[in-house]
Amino acid sequence: MGNIKIQIKGVEKTFTSIKGDKYQALAKISMDIYDGEFVCLLGPSGCGKTTLLNLIAGFEMPSSGEVLIDGKAVERPDPRHITLFQNPNLFPWRTVLGNVRYGLEMNGMSKDERNKTALEYIRIVGLERFINNHPHELSGGMQQRAAIARALAVDPDIIFMDEPFGALDAMTRMNMQEEVSRIWQERNKTIVFVTHDINESVYLADRVVVMTPHPGRIKNIIPVNLDRPRDRTGYRFDEIRNQIYNEFYYAKEEELCLLTQEGRAVQNLS
Repeated sequence: MGNIKIQIKGVEKTFTSIKGDKYQALAKISMDIYDGEFVCLLGPSGCGKTTLLNLIAGFEMPSSGEVLIDGKAVERPDPRHITLFQNPNLFPWRTVLGNVRYGLEMNGMSKDERNKTALEYIRIVGLERFINNHPHELSGGMQQRAAIARALAVDPDIIFMDEPFGALDAMTRMNMQEEVSRIWQERNKTIVFVTHDINESVYLADRVVVMTPHPGRIKNIIPVNLDRPRDRTGYRFDEIRNQIYNEFYYAKEEELCLLTQEGRAVQNLS
């Protein structure tokens, strides 16, 4: 492991509804993420993985605890940290080249330099033939490639990804996983990736953070010690996938036991 990049210390998050009802989304989350590491936050809907990502990225503030990046408390989004969502959010009036150049324009880069840089990253994601196409002329996978190129072009320190392939068909999703894994190896960026897909997490991550709901907690952190590119059909891949699956199975059993105990306690009180 390298230097610690992100520190999450005893983080909790509670939301309050318009009626004043409180809902605890996260409880006592603590972990470190290392420089250049690929970490997947894995869990079912409602486990707080997106909430945790938003706290790390600075879109939300914790109710208690703290998040630090490079030793400094996260208080707001940082332009050095890029977030990719399920929707590519490309500008429809701009071409692929125009979309990838956008962040470079905002950074004040000269025209020649931003064209050169944008074209380099468009080549990396394999969209050289589509530089003059607009988003509506691209497939969903190609739009996500353009969004990844736009993110990489500004040379971010950290990339946050919130289920970016969730809307893609199975084959395109697998292709995009391979693409992101390859680019990560070439560019050595720190990536925090939210998913509910066990296979996806095993294929991509250095470590998989298994989260459980009510409220969101870290059940376990599982290292994925597999060579890249990874063989989805290999024995070790299956072994790690099954290990993660069992974490969810036993977490569900524990949850049912707790609910049963609470029900009995209520009955005894009545």
